[in-house]
Amino acid sequence: MFERITRREEADLFVAWIAISFAFAIIFLRDTGKVSPLLALTFLGVSLLTVGIGFILHEMAHKYVAIKYGYWAEFRKDNIMLVVAVALAALVGVVFAAPGATVIYTNSADGRGLSREENGKISASGPIVNLVLCIPFTAILILGGQGSTYTSSIVTMIGMIGLQVNAMIAAFNMLPVSVLDGKKVWAWNKPVFIVLIAAAFGALVLSFYPATLSSLL
Repeated sequence: MFERITRREEADLFVAWIAISFAFAIIFLRDTGKVSPLLALTFLGVSLLTVGIGFILHEMAHKYVAIKYGYWAEFRKDNIMLVVAVALAALVGVVFAAPGATVIYTNSADGRGLSREENGKISASGPIVNLVLCIPFTAILILGGQGSTYTSSIVTMIGMIGLQVNAMIAAFNMLPVSVLDGKKVWAWNKPVFIVLIAAAFGALVLSFYPATLSSLL
C-alpha cells in the first residue's frame, strides 16, 4: 500500500501535516486563555498526533479509492493556503484547513474520464474516514475522563482534540462550495451528501459538549 506514495507526496504530506498541526495547536492554546511553554508544547504534540491521523488518512482515502477505480492520485500541498491557515489561526482564531488536495490523474489516451459517480465516491471517502475516526477518539475521551491523574488528563486531551479535529475536517470538507469534497458529493448523490454533512456537523456540535457525549454512550 505505502509503496504507492512517492517521495514528493511524502514531502508534501509532511509539510502540510506540520503546518496544519501548528494551526490547530494555536487555536486550542488560544481557547485556554493561558500561555506557557509546557502547555504550548503539549497542545502541539497532541495536535501533531491527532491532526496527523485525521489529515493523512483523509487524503489517503481519496488516493486509494481513486486507485481502486484505476486512476493515479497524489496529494499536492498548497503553500499559499498553508500560510493562510497558520496566519488565520494566529490572528483571527480560525482554522481554514485547506492545505492542498489529492490530485487525480486520468489517462486521456484510453478516452476514459472521471465519472460523476467515481468523483463523488472518491470525494466522500475522506470525510467518511474522519467520521469513523470520531468513534475511537470519543472512546478515548470518555476513558480519560474516568480518572483524575496527569496521564488521564493527557488521554482526555487526546480524545477531545482528536474528536474535534476529525469533526472539523469532515464538516469543513463537506461544505458544497469551491473545490471541497461536499460539492462533488452533492453533484453525485444528494441523499448521501445530506447524510454525511448532517453527521459531520452533528459530530462537530457534540464534540464541544463532552458531557452530552458521555450521556449518549
